[in-house]
Amino acid sequence: MRAIRLVQHLRANADSMSDRLLEKIRNSSSCRDLLVRVPAAEHKRFSLNICLNLAEWLASETNSAIEYRYVALGTRRWEQGVPVSQLFWAVCITREHLLEYIQQECLLDEPVESWGGVMLLRSVNQFFDRALYATLVAYQRAGVDDLAASHAVFRQAAS
Repeated sequence: MRAIRLVQHLRANADSMSDRLLEKIRNSSSCRDLLVRVPAAEHKRFSLNICLNLAEWLASETNSAIEYRYVALGTRRWEQGVPVSQLFWAVCITREHLLEYIQQECLLDEPVESWGGVMLLRSVNQFFDRALYATLVAYQRAGVDDLAASHAVFRQAAS
């Protein structure tokens, strides 16, 4: 399947894909704090947006859109007190879910030449690598900024 057809498929089926993704995250014992600390509506919005973000990235492969969205996500999850391990695991579940979806639903539509299929899966992995990196950098930066602010307050109180 060419990326164009996958992009169309992702856009057309984003709602049902995001519902199944959200169910997988909810069923993961490794995401308990994430589920408690992030409002349900935000989970739904994230799961839908990730499907649409992947479609957009496959169509354009511009990293700036990934950086903007996932830096914001990392900062938000840090503010919510989500453990970084659970944030990481939720992204892993998402990657696995979308790769399974592509294999089961999309790649069966028509025969795929080996190289085209490999390149498509490589592109999907690149999207998640970049999204995860931007998310974790922002999460880390938010923690460092908060620590620096705490030290400044402490120094000011001590003087």
